Amino acid sequence: MSIIVDQLTKVYGQQRAIDNISFNAEPGKILGFLGPNGAGKSTTMKILAGFIPQTHGRASVAGFDVTGQSLEVRRNLGYLPEHNPLYLDMYVKESMEFVANLHGVANRAARISEVIDLTGLGVEQHKKIGALSKGYRQRVGIAQAIIHDPKVLILDEPTSGLDPNQLVEIRNLLKELGKSKTLVLSTHIMQEVEAICEQVVIINKGQIVANDSLAGLKESHSKNSLEEIFISLTSPAGFSVD
Repeated sequence: MSIIVDQLTKVYGQQRAIDNISFNAEPGKILGFLGPNGAGKSTTMKILAGFIPQTHGRASVAGFDVTGQSLEVRRNLGYLPEHNPLYLDMYVKESMEFVANLHGVANRAARISEVIDLTGLGVEQHKKIGALSKGYRQRVGIAQAIIHDPKVLILDEPTSGLDPNQLVEIRNLLKELGKSKTLVLSTHIMQEVEAICEQVVIINKGQIVANDSLAGLKESHSKNSLEEIFISLTSPAGFSVD
């Protein structure tokens, strides 16, 4: 398993943002990590990326412990957080060079050219990031996450702000990346999960309420769509799907 989460807990004061959660993600199967706002998704991903420490439990990425081997985790991980942090005064290609240098990427010019092509940034590569649309800024964030060819990718709302044509292009890219890497995708777009994910983990109020293959989840809940399953597992008491 490239990601192992074992009884992970994060406490803020009196609040348990995540409460004793466990799941695994493996190469070749894109995992959709779903939940309503405030459910604990971003907290979990930040712990896996080494941004914040857990309170209890263990987690590993690419075989490295997120607490004791955080530098090795970072070397093997590409992470796109929900709020895409970009240097807006940098030019697109310049930002790629900056991130590639940080990672010590070999054959940088060739790799930067490859990633710009993969993410469809060619026509925008000589623009300042601050002049780009939200959709193109998301592409820059994805490009920065994959520039060092990591074994594991954790992407939080990677298709936010993309138009329908861009959405298809990025979905195809994620499918291709997911063939050889461990890819965890967090999104509120259920159709996106159904289109590219094989595994699904749903978290609600800090606890995992579903962990199964997409096919197994649909079969066990006798529902036609993931959206219906999601609502039935996470909606407030008294709210139901017709």
